[in-house]
Amino acid sequence: MTMKKRMTMLFLLDSLIVFLSIFLGYYILRPDVIIFKDEIVLMSAVTIQVAHHLLAWHYGLYRKVWSYASVGELKAIFKAVTFTIIIVMAAQLLFVKDINFRALFLTWMLHILLIGGSRLSWRIVRDSFRKTDENGMKRTMIIGAGQAGTMVVRQLLNNPDSGMKPVLFLDDDRAKKGLELYGIKILGSTNHIEEKIKDNNIDKIIIAIPSMAKQEMTELMKRCVETGVRTQMIPRIEDLMTGKVSVNDIRDVKIEDLLGRDEVQLDMQAIQEKLTGKTILVTGAGGSIGSEICRQVTAFKPKRLIMLGHGESSIYNIDMELRQKVSPDIELIPVIADVKDRSRINEIVSDYLPHVIYHAAAHKHVPLMEANPMEAVKNNIFGTKNIAEAADMFGIPHFVLVSTDKAVNPPNVMGATKRFAEMIVQNLAKNSSTKFAAVRFGNVLGSRGSVVPLFKKQIAAGGPVTVTDPEMTRYFMTIPEASRLVIQAGTLARGGEVFVLDMGEPVKIVDLAKNLIRLSGYGEEEIKITYSGIRPGEKLFEELLNESERQSEYVFPKIYVGKATPITEIEQEYVLDKLLDMDTDELKETLVGLANRKVVERQTQMKMTV
Repeated sequence: MTMKKRMTMLFLLDSLIVFLSIFLGYYILRPDVIIFKDEIVLMSAVTIQVAHHLLAWHYGLYRKVWSYASVGELKAIFKAVTFTIIIVMAAQLLFVKDINFRALFLTWMLHILLIGGSRLSWRIVRDSFRKTDENGMKRTMIIGAGQAGTMVVRQLLNNPDSGMKPVLFLDDDRAKKGLELYGIKILGSTNHIEEKIKDNNIDKIIIAIPSMAKQEMTELMKRCVETGVRTQMIPRIEDLMTGKVSVNDIRDVKIEDLLGRDEVQLDMQAIQEKLTGKTILVTGAGGSIGSEICRQVTAFKPKRLIMLGHGESSIYNIDMELRQKVSPDIELIPVIADVKDRSRINEIVSDYLPHVIYHAAAHKHVPLMEANPMEAVKNNIFGTKNIAEAADMFGIPHFVLVSTDKAVNPPNVMGATKRFAEMIVQNLAKNSSTKFAAVRFGNVLGSRGSVVPLFKKQIAAGGPVTVTDPEMTRYFMTIPEASRLVIQAGTLARGGEVFVLDMGEPVKIVDLAKNLIRLSGYGEEEIKITYSGIRPGEKLFEELLNESERQSEYVFPKIYVGKATPITEIEQEYVLDKLLDMDTDELKETLVGLANRKVVERQTQMKMTV
């Protein structure tokens, strides 16, 4: 129905209701009088008609969507009718010097009942049609019967296209048990999740408790996910209330929600001093971590952001993304270059003279680098050496190396090359005006090197999900969290530190796989888990610091600084001179030995005597 037809229909309906209200009001009191010939009744009828339509327009009674009518719409009706009767009373007093209070009171009551009933009938009709079309609707349990849960249920009831039918509430407030909200009963607390799912054939869970503490929320999400029922969360309550998002923006619980750790909070002032109005260079800017660093850096309004990477597609993608989002005042400069190309790197650094360099370019896949050790050496060691020495040569104020927990006691080439890269940065920091630092973190959920995308592909293909070992554990963090740590470390660096995030407890890879299977809407009987065995170079357990590197105190909330000691500069130079000429076995033995501080004394002595 068009807006014009709808308003015309409501106008005619209201005209009939208004006349009916006043004539019935007078007829009930004076059934013996022919009221259609009574001058007072006729004058009042004309007045009420005009007044009603003017006030109905003023309060939007012709513009509201009455199929979703609620308390707000009833208030508008009450105001319009009440002020209409007041105007009629004033007209009677003005023209006949008397007011028939009893007749007008009856008119007021009938007016409200008939206008309100006509509007609410729209909702009754809509609801009756909706009830006949509930096949295929997901039976939904709402956890949280507070303001957020109430809003979710109201939107679900008003939006049958969501495909969800609210069936029951759970809430830990005992005083609410047995009560109803919009006809939906509160049947118990969160201790009854599994029981209520079975008893009520629940297809979906929505968690609607935005005020719950992070740790408690994580435990609640885990319990919901373990039931195998699809679990979702509401957006922030303030976004729902202001209309920025709707029930359609309710999102699935993601694997990172189950980490159970509060994200690192930034020292905004310190970061602004380092980044705002400055030139920033990010290497590996097309990668998972590098691109997220670029996104977060732009929030601090740098003067210029140089996005350096070897792959043109990934650099093109982050460049296009940021151009659509960031202020035109920020100059975005995409640069295609390889950190192994020393002269090209020197040219870029000398041309732009960035204030901060975030070095995220690296090879990160353990098995691949175990099979291609020389490529790891060229990229992770010599690439880092090139960009770090360029920073030192041109007096760049800050340099942050993105490292990994695999650099701790590494049995593999990738970890060893990253530890060697840390050592290069630490040795440069001894006699440089540049403040060098390295940042170690664990596995990053959703990054290209993460196991999560692989598991998702295997689940989408129907399984099986391959886990290397049932006891394998890893530390995990999100991409934004890892990027924040890199940015924060740049403000904490005094020269040569290795910063490490307190990442909480390690997670079993098999538990991660099980959670992903459940989050994807499957059971373990549908998607099988198989064990493939530990691959070359992999460790069963990862570490963030070895025993000699540990310090007991934070230098910033949830951030440690390790006491990682580099090899001597003589050892470093000796190894660098020999690396490219070594065969594969000697290369692996040397790198892993150096990274684990097992340097052959004879080699050091040979270098010192040259």
